[in-house]
Amino acid sequence: QLDQIIIHQQVELLEAILGTETSSKYEIKNHLGQRVYFAVEENGCFDRNLCSPIRSFTIRIADNAGREVITVNRPLRCNSCWFPCFLQEV
Repeated sequence: QLDQIIIHQQVELLEAILGTETSSKYEIKNHLGQRVYFAVEENGCFDRNLCSPIRSFTIRIADNAGREVITVNRPLRCNSCWFPCFLQEV
């Protein structure tokens, strides 16, 4: 049972050096700092680098045994990331 979670994004070395976006990975920890879940964002390079704040993505959250427990999907609400006409939703 979790009463609090702490989410830490893992910074990729390539992303830090080049300043480019890579697929995001997260550790989800309990209040003691122990990892209870691991999350990976799935999307394309084009989406990450050109449509970053409004990009579509899927995040898969797995427990420490690697079993997927939650999938979060955010589709692109507009046909073009250059003209975002609707607010995103998850």
